[in-house]
Amino acid sequence: MKQFFHSLVLLLLLGGFLSPSQAQQIVVAQNGSGKFRTIQEAINSLPNEASKPRVILIKNGTYREKLFIDGKSNITLKGQSEKGTIITISQARDAWRCDPVKGADDWGVATLNMRNSPDITLENLTFINSYGFDAKGETTIDCPADPSGKKVVQKDGHQMAMRTFGGATRITVRHCTFRALGGDTVSPWDTEGGMFYFQNCTLEGGVDFYCPRGWAYIENSRFICHNMSAAIWHDGSGNRDSKTVLKNCTFEGDDNFKLGRYHRESQFYLIDCKFPKNMADADIYHSPSGPGTPNWGRRVYYANCHREGGDYAWHKDNLNTAENAPQVRAITANWTFGGRWNPDRKSPAITASTAPAAIDTIAEKMLVYQRSVGGWPKAVGDVKVDYSKPLSAAKKAATLDDANRNDATIDNDATTREIKYLMEAFKKTNNQAYRSAAQKGIQYLLKMQYPNGGFPQFYPDMSNYRHYITYNDNAMIRVLVLLRDVAQQKGNFAIVNSALIPQAQAAVTRGIDCILKTQYVQNGKLTAWCAQHDEKTLLPAKARAFELASLSGMETVEIVEFLMAVDKPSPEIKKSIEAAVAWLDAVKLSGYAVKLIDAPKEPTGKDRVIVPEPGSVIWARFYDLETNKPIYVGRDGVKKATLAEIENERRAGYAYAGTWGAKLLAKEYPKWQQKWANTTGAKL
Repeated sequence: MKQFFHSLVLLLLLGGFLSPSQAQQIVVAQNGSGKFRTIQEAINSLPNEASKPRVILIKNGTYREKLFIDGKSNITLKGQSEKGTIITISQARDAWRCDPVKGADDWGVATLNMRNSPDITLENLTFINSYGFDAKGETTIDCPADPSGKKVVQKDGHQMAMRTFGGATRITVRHCTFRALGGDTVSPWDTEGGMFYFQNCTLEGGVDFYCPRGWAYIENSRFICHNMSAAIWHDGSGNRDSKTVLKNCTFEGDDNFKLGRYHRESQFYLIDCKFPKNMADADIYHSPSGPGTPNWGRRVYYANCHREGGDYAWHKDNLNTAENAPQVRAITANWTFGGRWNPDRKSPAITASTAPAAIDTIAEKMLVYQRSVGGWPKAVGDVKVDYSKPLSAAKKAATLDDANRNDATIDNDATTREIKYLMEAFKKTNNQAYRSAAQKGIQYLLKMQYPNGGFPQFYPDMSNYRHYITYNDNAMIRVLVLLRDVAQQKGNFAIVNSALIPQAQAAVTRGIDCILKTQYVQNGKLTAWCAQHDEKTLLPAKARAFELASLSGMETVEIVEFLMAVDKPSPEIKKSIEAAVAWLDAVKLSGYAVKLIDAPKEPTGKDRVIVPEPGSVIWARFYDLETNKPIYVGRDGVKKATLAEIENERRAGYAYAGTWGAKLLAKEYPKWQQKWANTTGAKL
């Protein structure tokens, strides 16, 4: 009876009862009066998805734990009181990222960490990252992830109380406090799909301590700044409509603090805000550390904002200069989110999107075929995956049940093809499932890479020749090109989870190192590459019977083109390119052409022949490792001197010769040579 009375009082304090039809409820209390003693245990106990909200009621207390909400939805964390329910850690971001395993990215850097978890509500809670308040000054720590092995951690460096990742959208925060001394205290980051709503909150920190990416609306809230560079920040590069709106908010801070800045595309609306007398006379500004001048221009708007002691000139109303200038009364949360979400209406705490996500039929099939490990198969058994064909309900169910099949690969465009398509589909539909799947695919590519930088053909299946570093059919190069696009935030990859960017950069660097180390040395001279190399010895290796250890006239071209795209190439990269081009020039077959012809008498009805043709230049697919002479190998695994000597099935069904190096030698290499002949240094 006593236990029931305590629970009853708690529910009344937290705003009354919720009927079982409305929400599932769990009570957390440190003294054992609830179902769980820690918040994380309560979160972990919930299934990933639910059609109705789940409420975790948290009794007053100081909970010294780091919270992770990963892949879950429809959850409310509700404290007994904002000042009394405290979740706190002491964590410097720089120290966290020094850990080569845990700190590979920001996952775990904050007091509250969320990803792939839409429709989360926070109420009556205080989140603290106390590192800056605890530290006595800067410290130097061991840092295996840093080239120097050491790292200086600043007292006021980045310290996150809240950090969200891709897929954590429609986040509602009411009556919450976020405190840190350093930067990025509140970091709701999802550039393309993020929608974040804050109401009646207190935010405190250093540089950019409120820094949303995507769409954000905050009202009736207090900002406390401890840095001279900027209090607020925005990244709206994922969509021209992205914006951050601050309505009826008050600012205070250390003398001469600046209001805000932006590194990327952004859009600020400050409505009915109040500023202190001691703030700097500095408008929100573009930081030169960003990628360049915003394509969409400077977009910073004020309406009815005033400073104690008198307004600065830039406080003047300029809302009428905004694109499709709105009326002040129209600037609401619903307007901010473009009608896709209206969290300030009177409704249950968790509100689903007002419109279902758009569907791309090809992308939907790709979701079905994605394996648990994150990659995709090129075929299921002997049947090639074909997204243009219809997928029956029975086939879909069977494929989903087979998600743990060990057949994910980068061969034949698998995985890279799906990642690129899904990112394009996400851009068109704004369907979060597509971006989440693509990002899981990118994580698969990062996971499959060997420490030496090479990529196997399959992962985690390492049977037969699948474990070799695979340049065959340009598999590894396709992966590196994609990861380079992620690292450079190129095209659709500008909107991937920012945590993937440094990982992709490191993967590309390792990949280039592997390329340089696998280039075959013949009698002391650098030459070309084999279609596959042993992942331990890095020497050329045999794959199928007709794919002997040899030098490749096809794969070498793609490798060289990839290396030539490196900005400011190092002397080692230059040497590699020049040696490979010299080899390609030396082994070209001038005055010949390869043709596929009708051959009714042959088993396949076709034949591929090499014939004399003045002015034409071709390369063999395979060259002997020691003599550099073309070799042609059929399913018997025996070297032949001419294409005509191997069986028709292989001649007609496999590319043993082609014009692969023609454009490289005639146009691309001379252009590269002219640009980089007298330069040093390297930059991805």
